[in-house]
Amino acid sequence: MTKERITNVLIKMNRESADIRDAVFALLDEGSSWFSAAPDGTKFCDGASTAHIGAHIAILQRGSDAKLDREGRDYWIKPLIEVGAIEPCYLPSKNDKELMAKGFKFYSGHIKAKSPNSSYRLAPSFVQILKSDNWEELLSDWFKQESVRRRLQLQALAAEEAKKLADNSHTKLIQASINHYVPAFLPEYEVLYVDDGDGDRVTQEQRDRLSSVGLSIELGDAMPDVLLFNEKLKALWVIEAVTSDGEVDSHKVTQMKNFAKRHGIMNIGFTTTYPTWKKLAERQTKTKANVAIDTFIWVLESGSTQLQVGSPL
Repeated sequence: MTKERITNVLIKMNRESADIRDAVFALLDEGSSWFSAAPDGTKFCDGASTAHIGAHIAILQRGSDAKLDREGRDYWIKPLIEVGAIEPCYLPSKNDKELMAKGFKFYSGHIKAKSPNSSYRLAPSFVQILKSDNWEELLSDWFKQESVRRRLQLQALAAEEAKKLADNSHTKLIQASINHYVPAFLPEYEVLYVDDGDGDRVTQEQRDRLSSVGLSIELGDAMPDVLLFNEKLKALWVIEAVTSDGEVDSHKVTQMKNFAKRHGIMNIGFTTTYPTWKKLAERQTKTKANVAIDTFIWVLESGSTQLQVGSPL
């Protein structure tokens, strides 16, 4: 497969760019999977993470040591997801017992929020077009609106079935933080943004909600699991729900304070939530106490209290 062929197809689709072309080229790679725990015989093209694709483009294709920015997926992956040419997929971990029982393979959809096993692959019908000598005629039929709608519908149904079997503990903790922590400790705050999936980075509904209070998200912004706003105080509050990683550390505080300052907001608070005390202890032992000073900790299993992280006088 040549990049010239990929470019010609993308031009016909009005989706051509160097990054998109190279992402497609990467996802055609029939070499071994870059997932260390993937089943024997698994290929790169069976499913590759954003980081894998970015590194493939930068290092293997362009000879650079700086892989593409992960958030750039909005520009070099999403345009082909929108038309069904690229499919989100997911490789189960050992904790996904029901999925593993059905088979250790890539399943449709990003069914576990913020998982490093969330991946992408080319739709088989799109690969057929790329490899066909009669690609223009095949593309004409494939790209009709009804065909696109049908492909996306089938992808969504497959992803939903897999999601029912996956361990969504992170999503559940985010929802518990919203449903229990916020009413108890932040009753005057409203939810503006929730990142409990790995599809569109920011939905149009969330953009509209953010815009209604004068906020906008740019490509480089590192958004939290939950962003809250207090209209009366003109204040923001950040929640990071931790089941594997992602505490409110000093780097997250700096990023979000910069975000707030850009919008003229000087008041912003932070909370890290955990499902259990065991998980809190496990994470803080591993990270050598990385939760930022002057932020809060809330544990779901004893949700009537919160802790404030302090420093020596």
